[in-house]
Amino acid sequence: MSQYRAKPSDGVAWITGASSGLGYHVAKNLAASGWTVAVTARSEDDLQALADECKSLSGQVIPTPGDVTDQARMSDIAENLVSSHGGIALLILNAGVYLPLRASELKLADFDKTFAVNLNGVTNCLVPCLNHMRDAGRGQIAIVSSVAGFGGLPTSAAYGATKAGLTNMAESLKFDLDLINIHIQVVHPGFIDTPATQSNPFPMPFLMQVEDAASRLVDGLSSSGFEITFPKRFTWGLKLLNLLPYPVYFWITKRATGWGKK
Repeated sequence: MSQYRAKPSDGVAWITGASSGLGYHVAKNLAASGWTVAVTARSEDDLQALADECKSLSGQVIPTPGDVTDQARMSDIAENLVSSHGGIALLILNAGVYLPLRASELKLADFDKTFAVNLNGVTNCLVPCLNHMRDAGRGQIAIVSSVAGFGGLPTSAAYGATKAGLTNMAESLKFDLDLINIHIQVVHPGFIDTPATQSNPFPMPFLMQVEDAASRLVDGLSSSGFEITFPKRFTWGLKLLNLLPYPVYFWITKRATGWGKK
């Protein structure tokens, strides 16, 4: 069965975490391609600034402010997009938070916030959209995970756990979604130069500019593949690293991150 790929004429695209970083630039790329793009984040001012910046493009950006941890608000947005724009053809679940954690000073609040945004924030949008896509008989979903979900990395005890969970979630859903013409993809970016990564206390090889990463993600949406990953020379290397025995994995990772000297 061929995989459905959403087109601007099929309905609206909805992107979460769109006030800055990767989501912001993906929204601009889609609007430039003629999409009507609903953008969600907590800051209405930032979303309106994005919409104003895209006014000259062939598509349009519609601010739909809200907190992804607010289940009722996300359901309302989904309902409104369906009633106002004829359906949600493309859903990009990008909202996320990275709180670096050290075992010497763990806080339950940091775990709670990371899980609430990165996991529950995804399902709060995913479930209502999937119900509409199922009724429409088509849809496309991209869940933004991370290479941090491939294996444990320093300071990523909460963040990496959520990203591993998102990858597993997408893999599990694919079996059923393939049967009902809903194309699900998982996005595994490497390091992207955003405010969230600038605080990382370790080297970040193959660091990408956010504009380049957004372009690679949008290009991947047109493919039939399950995984969108970039830059592959880095992300595939990390996949291979996680196939090694644990003693070798930890030794290489400590050396690569400088953690063995801490």
